[in-house]
Amino acid sequence: MDILQPPGWVRPKGYSNGIAVRGRQVYVSGMVGWDAECRFQTDDFVEQTRQALENVVAVLREAGAGPEHIVRMTWYLLDRQEYLQAGAALGAAYRDVIGRHYPTMSAVQVAALMEERARIEIEVTAVVPD
Repeated sequence: MDILQPPGWVRPKGYSNGIAVRGRQVYVSGMVGWDAECRFQTDDFVEQTRQALENVVAVLREAGAGPEHIVRMTWYLLDRQEYLQAGAALGAAYRDVIGRHYPTMSAVQVAALMEERARIEIEVTAVVPD
């Protein structure tokens, strides 16, 4: 995996500008913050994010992959301010589940998610090296 960082660019915080990889591609559907029984245990944004990330990791395991193989994440948020205010707690939850691996990432605020109680939905692409 090669991190793509153009010379002279400020290094981004919490994500990479680009990544180049070769291998088996794994696509994970949008994961929300519910448990394996499709039940929300909380309405807290950070805790739903933690659960969504844990769900991503569980699906990756089914492909023989782990968080270190993630090359792209897209986060769909209901509330941009909630995301920004979560700051340190959100970062801690991310590192607890994903580690210090920072793939390419986009985060967008949306009007609604399909699951009414969901505060966030996270979609992932991973590549397992040949």
